[in-house]
Amino acid sequence: MIKSIYKIIGVMSGTSLDGIDLVYASFKCSETWKFQIHLAETIPYNDQWKSILSSLTLRSIEELYQIDRDYTDYLASVIRYFISKYNVIDIDAICSHGHTALHQPEKTLTYQIGNLPLLATLVNNRVVCDFRIQDVKLGGQGAPFVPIGDRLLFSEYVFCINLGGFANISTEVGNKRIAYDICPVNIVLNHYVKNLGLDYDNEGQIASIGNLNYDLLEQLNTLSYYNILPPKSLGLEWVNRHVFPIINSFNLEVKDILRTFVEHIAVQISKSVLEIPNGSVLVTGGGAYNTFLIERLKQLTDNKIVIPSKEIIEYKEALIFGFLGVLKLRDEINCLKSVTGASKNHSSGKVFIP
Repeated sequence: MIKSIYKIIGVMSGTSLDGIDLVYASFKCSETWKFQIHLAETIPYNDQWKSILSSLTLRSIEELYQIDRDYTDYLASVIRYFISKYNVIDIDAICSHGHTALHQPEKTLTYQIGNLPLLATLVNNRVVCDFRIQDVKLGGQGAPFVPIGDRLLFSEYVFCINLGGFANISTEVGNKRIAYDICPVNIVLNHYVKNLGLDYDNEGQIASIGNLNYDLLEQLNTLSYYNILPPKSLGLEWVNRHVFPIINSFNLEVKDILRTFVEHIAVQISKSVLEIPNGSVLVTGGGAYNTFLIERLKQLTDNKIVIPSKEIIEYKEALIFGFLGVLKLRDEINCLKSVTGASKNHSSGKVFIP
């Protein structure tokens, strides 16, 4: 049944492995879509799950199937905890991204764990999930999906950039929404700062005292991915294959790696927003808290960098995956061919009933 107001739990797990983001939000359809976030929380991954999720690309398909089942159980327990803690009663659907295990769209391969039909049974609610697979079957990249939310929920900004495991961007070009992954961000920064016994570089303080290695910066900036026109997307496999080997070959101190990679991120992002000078740029994701990165970005571009409220910084992706689920329930387009490269616009995702 088509409704005007939907109350949704959006669930997101990203490549930076910070944890599982959950939002309880309402979406209202009138002349334009409006949203309100009522509750939001991040449930951090324990060390065991961080270890498992960081090594998914090394697992056999049989191992992935078992991890998928285990992760579905774990994800369900997190969702039930969230519902119980906040006594959430009115739920139209739980809309979940799952967690990316494999993403090789050029081979028509993508695999998200935590999207099993069992999830609906375990949480005793309707679930909308597994958004990527249909797009890949239609010849698309299976990512990014957030741009439809950028267009319909955050249209006041010229650019929307999320700084998570990767930096991704979306904007309108003509009458088309264009979006793509710009470069790695926290998936690399967090990897190296772990050598110092830290989960992340708070506000970029360590990077700010490092030395910029121009030879490393040049090698990173000349990676062939950056010359490919969108639609395009990145995954952990690409980082393992192309980024880590280059950085490791320099044998630098961690602070110098962080300083150089922050510069690399700022350079690549500034290139992506140069075509519309003075355009407003909404920056969300954990990287928005990296003060040093934001300072470097402001110095390299004339665009207006907007850092929104904490709930938008941290939960925009979970919010939009909730919105993708709403569009799926309404059988409306939630995946744009101009963004992913699929053969057509479509309404993606699977709906499971307990």
